[in-house]
Amino acid sequence: MEDGKVMNKLNILYEDNHIIVVEKPFNVLSQADNTGDNDMLSIIKKYIKEKYNKPGNVYLGLVHRLDRPVGGVMVFAKTSKAAGRLSDQIRKNEFNKTYLAVVHGIVKEKNGIFKDYLKKCDNGNTIVTNSEDGKLSVLNYKVLDVNLKKQETLVEIKLETGRHHQIRVQFASRGYPLCGDQRYGKIDNTQIALFAYKLEFIHPVKKEKMSFSLCKPNLQYWNDFNS
Repeated sequence: MEDGKVMNKLNILYEDNHIIVVEKPFNVLSQADNTGDNDMLSIIKKYIKEKYNKPGNVYLGLVHRLDRPVGGVMVFAKTSKAAGRLSDQIRKNEFNKTYLAVVHGIVKEKNGIFKDYLKKCDNGNTIVTNSEDGKLSVLNYKVLDVNLKKQETLVEIKLETGRHHQIRVQFASRGYPLCGDQRYGKIDNTQIALFAYKLEFIHPVKKEKMSFSLCKPNLQYWNDFNS
């Protein structure tokens, strides 16, 4: 997808002088890497530069990330003060991301907590390991719906920690790989069924609670459910 096309489709949920909240499309990088492909940080910088006729470099702080194949809500800081305060909320666990996922299999427990020690390997994969090698990784989930015919479960997930590939690894390790997950799941070429649909935080300057949410995607796997 060309840079201009991404900009034209940029879904801005909120913007003021301090922050900008947007929807990250599936398969777009959060920030640039060695592939040279489009990334949200560069796209939004260009948008700000053009909209406000800003000279020179535009400041934009990346305070959290979503994996490349994952879409959903993201907030970026337009000032260093906002970036620092949002990062501080993340450290204090006051920055809440909620995901929707479709997994293979019928998850038996309607609510649950997954606790594991995860380690990121040199090849880019994350594995479940022990307390000496890994970092404690915790998530809470709630089953929203099941599709018995297709043996799939729609779950809502709240992260207490933000480890690399955490949701994908923790569900796959329990026999519930995410649909469309080409790294930890069954081999297929479909879009991963993981979506950051809700984001909550305290405005870094106004000190007001902010909450943003999106509807589940109108795509394969998601359309297997009415919820």
